[in-house]
Amino acid sequence: MLSNAPPVYPRGGTYIFAWKITQVYMNKIRVVRGFTLVELLIVMLILGLLASLIAPQMFGRVDSSRVQTAETQMRMLETALNTFRIDTGRFPENLAELRASEHSMWNGPYLPRELPMDPWGNAYVYRVPGEDGRPFALMSLGPEGQEASEDVIRN
Repeated sequence: MLSNAPPVYPRGGTYIFAWKITQVYMNKIRVVRGFTLVELLIVMLILGLLASLIAPQMFGRVDSSRVQTAETQMRMLETALNTFRIDTGRFPENLAELRASEHSMWNGPYLPRELPMDPWGNAYVYRVPGEDGRPFALMSLGPEGQEASEDVIRN
């Protein structure tokens, strides 16, 4: 640490002037402070409030995009099912027949890749015949993965 008294040098004023500049600089460094704990806590509180206001809107968009993805995949599967029916005269017994079948009129595969999973990681449910007189039923079980849920997406 620097002492309060200037050092004595043989040549006089040059060294004393340098010492005074150093003292002024050191005093300015001591005056500069960082943030206090209270200031940091206030900033954290404000950021938390902003995140709590924005996060629900962002998660709502993620959920709606998953629903749109499921609807798009189901339309793709419906197209493949209808093409299978046009070629073979019947709907497949299960979705795996869209990739490989031993039917003589089969002109597949009707899907370019493996059977897709819904956006929540569940397999699509396919039934022949469908409900209400429809030829087939195709559904995504939604985020809960249960058929009794109100989040089920149907064709």
